[in-house]
Amino acid sequence: MKKFLKYFKESHQELKKVVWPSREAVISSTKVVLVSTVLIAVFLGLVDFILLKGVLFIL
Repeated sequence: MKKFLKYFKESHQELKKVVWPSREAVISSTKVVLVSTVLIAVFLGLVDFILLKGVLFIL
């Protein structure tokens, strides 16, 4: 039980050292992830469409 309590005590101490991002930084990072995800999805969709048309043209 002592090891268990020691683990949580040390974890709590380590979490106090963490520099948490601001709300604005989190929102900004989230926007970057969402925009890049949409752009990559559109790009892969276009590549898939072009390859499908190419295969259907050959057949």
